[in-house]
Amino acid sequence: MNSEFMEALATIEKDKGIDKEIILEAIEQALITGYKRNFNSAQNVRVDVDRDVGTVRVFARKEVVEEVFDARLEISLEEAQQINPLYEVDDVVEIEVTPRDFGRIAAQTAKQVVTQRVREAERGIIYSDFIDREEDIMTGIVQRQDHRFIYVDLGKVEALMPLSEQMPTESYKHNDRIKAFITKVERTTKGPQIMISRTHPGLLKRLFELEVPEIYDGTVEVKSVSREAGERSKIAVHAEDEEIDPVGSCVGQRGQRVQTIVDELKGEKIDIVRWSEDPKVYVANALSPSKVIKVTVNEEEKMTQVIVPDYQLSLAIGKRGQNARLAAKLTGWKIDIKSETEAEELGLLNEEDTEVWQAEEPEAVSNEDVAGWLDADDDYGEK
Repeated sequence: MNSEFMEALATIEKDKGIDKEIILEAIEQALITGYKRNFNSAQNVRVDVDRDVGTVRVFARKEVVEEVFDARLEISLEEAQQINPLYEVDDVVEIEVTPRDFGRIAAQTAKQVVTQRVREAERGIIYSDFIDREEDIMTGIVQRQDHRFIYVDLGKVEALMPLSEQMPTESYKHNDRIKAFITKVERTTKGPQIMISRTHPGLLKRLFELEVPEIYDGTVEVKSVSREAGERSKIAVHAEDEEIDPVGSCVGQRGQRVQTIVDELKGEKIDIVRWSEDPKVYVANALSPSKVIKVTVNEEEKMTQVIVPDYQLSLAIGKRGQNARLAAKLTGWKIDIKSETEAEELGLLNEEDTEVWQAEEPEAVSNEDVAGWLDADDDYGEK
């Protein structure tokens, strides 16, 4: 090693942000191991790298004792005082033992250490960049696929998307550009590992933040999201300011905002509903596009009983129970749906209830309300 090597370390420090002193300390530790391995030495040694010119020297460290039992580790007081009269028992004497051809070993070791440290630093920088983007979305380019993962290039690193996180309605080819939700960032021995998803509910929330300025600036708040990726989703929104329509803000003029999100999710149907503190209103809204006559709440069991018009029963339940299932996930309440006729037979409905709930239709907007994108009968089918 020489002064040019030290200048190179200074450049690395500037470009990569790695402290030169940390690299030199790592080189010294690696050289100790290299010395012992190459020269079959069991001595305690210290390696010193001159910070200015790069000169490398090796010093054997021996403890001063009255009687020597191991000459590799100890030195007698008499011998120590021949080096320096001030040495006393229990002091440590350093004797230079630099081998003649140690420079070659030092150069090889230094190169390995620097390469390793630069790689570790770059991995650390990438990890720092991506750990802050956990639960955010990024655009990447599909590289390849195997039986476990789809590999997506995010620029500095290749992310992994498990096949279980792929939307069932999608297939990917090399060089396809996709938006994905970062679910987990882990530090591993091979560098940071980034896991991404196209099915996570967080993807829908982040897409709304990108498309709806009112959500991004906090005027409109996303309270909850439930999603069955590739088929249907529900999102509950709320605005503290009563003059702001949170549902309308998300839908956009002529449905343009929500349509952009639907296109990104390859036609996934999205219901946008108004959140409410009142669980009766919230559950009724969540069952959109179905109309609701009455909601009864059981606080202890966190359960609601919902009565809907007979002709709306299939719509309320949804195909394979999807609408009711998504509404339950969205609100956090169990939902038991009964038709108006069944409710009357069981004595669950009276004339007063019918009038109130028919007059107060839940405020909810779904794609079919916005632009006729969805035929409700085709989507949900019969019970």
